[in-house]
Amino acid sequence: MTQPLGRILVVDDEPQLAEALRENLVRERYDVECVTAPEKALQLLKDEPFDLLLSDLMMPGMSGIQLLRAAHEIDPNLVGIIMTGQATVETAVEAMKSGAFDYLLKPFKMHGILPVLARAMTVRRLRVENVRLREYVNRLTFESQRYQIVGQSPPIQRLLELMEKVAPSDTTVLIRGATGTGKELVARALHHNSSRRQANLVTINCAALQESLFESELFGHEKGSFTGAANTKQGLIAIAEKGTLFIDEVGEMPPAMQAKLLRVLENGQYRRVGGVTEYHADVRLIAATNKPLEDAMAAGAFREDLYYRLNVVNLNLPSLHERVSDIPLLVEHFLATRQIGRTRCAIAPEAMRVMMEYRWPGNIRELANVLERAQILAENNVITIDDLPENMIVAPRTAAAPVQVDAQPAADAEISLDNLEALERRHILHVLQKFKFNKVNAARALGVSRRALYRSLEKYQIAPAAADAVNS
Repeated sequence: MTQPLGRILVVDDEPQLAEALRENLVRERYDVECVTAPEKALQLLKDEPFDLLLSDLMMPGMSGIQLLRAAHEIDPNLVGIIMTGQATVETAVEAMKSGAFDYLLKPFKMHGILPVLARAMTVRRLRVENVRLREYVNRLTFESQRYQIVGQSPPIQRLLELMEKVAPSDTTVLIRGATGTGKELVARALHHNSSRRQANLVTINCAALQESLFESELFGHEKGSFTGAANTKQGLIAIAEKGTLFIDEVGEMPPAMQAKLLRVLENGQYRRVGGVTEYHADVRLIAATNKPLEDAMAAGAFREDLYYRLNVVNLNLPSLHERVSDIPLLVEHFLATRQIGRTRCAIAPEAMRVMMEYRWPGNIRELANVLERAQILAENNVITIDDLPENMIVAPRTAAAPVQVDAQPAADAEISLDNLEALERRHILHVLQKFKFNKVNAARALGVSRRALYRSLEKYQIAPAAADAVNS
């Protein structure tokens, strides 16, 4: 017997519609139960597991949104879809704020809703896998809910498995990954799951220090050892005593310091700048790099013996475009732990689609920044495609020549159909002039949001100052 694609609970107070939908979904290989009362639906959810809840919006006694809220108390990972014959912006916003994955406008055809159900089932599988992974990850502890490793993709699962094995030991770890992939987050997780968690985790970024200051920062200095050394100073190695020293961007370490760091790794010995006393370091070393150290070794910029001493355990962090399936989980995590405002934002399906298709050159750091910006711009606490940076939606284009806003476009001007940007620019300008640069009316006539119109003004260099002058 063919395995069903998933279990769906259909709730609609019109029995004929509910049964017709059930029959159609069964033909599409879904296992479907249908009820006409929300109360019966809640009882069924308590007794049996379901993947999706497909509920009508307007029903006697309890609305679909109220039902969805109650259903999430029973199963927080249930994916809800609201059906309605009276779709408005307000109902859509309320549905999203209540945790709905999407909403469908009645009447609909099966070929129109099947892609929605397929995406909803993908989200359901991700949520269930995430729960299983969280149970596994719970064996790792973190500084706070805000700073956690989020994801269930195969690369992240392999990373977490290796971290769980490595964290309790004192072995040296080399973390590799592009900028923004979370190298410091992994270093912090290793420290907080080690026997050294009660001592300090000290970070030094090799790319952020001048070479002349590096030795003093790392090893400390004696009073009078150089101009300006008015007092004896402890180095970061001493501050990290019995804890963990995290050396970020280790590939940028000056060659002279590499030999001294190797000595610390081999026998724990070091001296302060200007001193003769030998100190012993009891620290665990974790290093990170966003560059191939093998290339630096080949170029003579990085010591081979230090490389092998650092590369005892290698943790490779995947780029975000290599773990696309984790993006919904990361979005959910950032919206929950880095909330801006009193109410948590939801994200519209179209905005999520754009985020899933984007390449994310800045990786997780860029994702967090995009969501921070989107929360500030979002209206009605729902992040839409208009709240995302333009470069995520369209490929960057060469800036067009400035347009004179007082130039009247000729009615009979010939426009090459190949130059669509010129056509769009001229059309926007014409509509603006028609409405005397009233941006609200112009955006309504163009069928776009006001923010989208502002982006077009900037993109086509239709001078805002001149437009505002006319507007005022």
